Parts: sequence; structure tokens; C-alpha cells
Amino acid sequence: MMKFYIASSFGNVEQVRTLSRQLTLKGWTHTYDWTQYGRADSLEKLAELGSLEVNAVKAADVLVILLPAGKGSHTEFGIALGLGKTIYLYSPTNHIYDCDQTSTFYHVEGVHKFAGEFEDFIEYLLEEL
Repeated sequence: MMKFYIASSFGNVEQVRTLSRQLTLKGWTHTYDWTQYGRADSLEKLAELGSLEVNAVKAADVLVILLPAGKGSHTEFGIALGLGKTIYLYSPTNHIYDCDQTSTFYHVEGVHKFAGEFEDFIEYLLEEL
């Protein structure tokens, strides 16, 4: 059974939940659903949530990043990249292909990029996995 983690921002909570439902219906396991919790209101809570997220990325077979992402998402991206995880990167715009706006690490081996409509990304991801 494959395991996944979705990194993004609070602005994309509904997209994260939609994608999680779709992957779960395919028999996948979500290693940690951060959308079930609100924003941390203390340094202790930040540390607790950070540990949960690091462990979830480590436990996942696949990391999905939905842009625009939160500040922690790129840390999660780095963890996954360093561990050799498969990464799928979604962007609603083509800025990931613009040298002046993209990140170097979006273009390394093992990162699968998709720009376009979110529904099309879900279809693409389900076909890939």
C-alpha cells in the first residue's frame, strides 16, 4: 500500500482535502493530514506539528506539493528530495517554467511538474500512480 503526504498552504486546504480523498479512494494512505488542525498558536505547538510533518514526509512514498505553498512546504520538499522520495509539484500557472520565478530544485531529477487546472492535475496524478 502506497503512502502519500501533501504539502501546501492554508489557502489550499480544500484542494489538499480533495486530493487526499481521491488518493485514499485509490487505496493510498495519507501519512498526516495537517488540514485537520488550525494554525499553531505557540512555539511548543509549532515544534509538535513540525515533528509530525517531518515524520509524515519520511513515512510517505510520494510527496505532492500544491502551489502556492506555505513556508514549511519547501522544507518538506527538501526533506523528500534529500530522501529520494518521488515528488509531484502542481502549479496553477506556468511560473514554474520561468527562470526568473522558479526554484532551482523544482527542476532536479525526481520532481514531476504539472502546470494547469487542478482537476487535470488530479487526473494526471491518478494515472501516474
